[in-house]
Amino acid sequence: QVQLVESGGGLVQPGGSLSVSCAASGFIFSVHTMGWYRQAPGKQRELVASITSGGSTNYVDSVKGRFTISRDNAKKTVYLQMNSLKPEDTALYYCNACRDYYCSGSRFSWGQGTQVTVSS
Repeated sequence: QVQLVESGGGLVQPGGSLSVSCAASGFIFSVHTMGWYRQAPGKQRELVASITSGGSTNYVDSVKGRFTISRDNAKKTVYLQMNSLKPEDTALYYCNACRDYYCSGSRFSWGQGTQVTVSS
């Protein structure tokens, strides 16, 4: 059974940093492109960053230069380091395996997510 467990969210001031993690199980983690997604209130869920099995990364323009995605295949965990956070980064953050190499969609059911709130 596939499980995706996100953790590490919290409240941070604008300009601050936060790191979130996602522990995966129930599938062959190492072969999949993994993605971090977020959903703000009243908005659709969007792909924020993705990382291929070989370590190639891709980011949405709004987070380029501020967020870094990484993975540890031995631990079956994907990370998102978020720096220079802005109020508009406030959202529920989720991870998922991608449907394909280019992360055109998500593969599995969603976990519970982890809340990131950027506010003074």
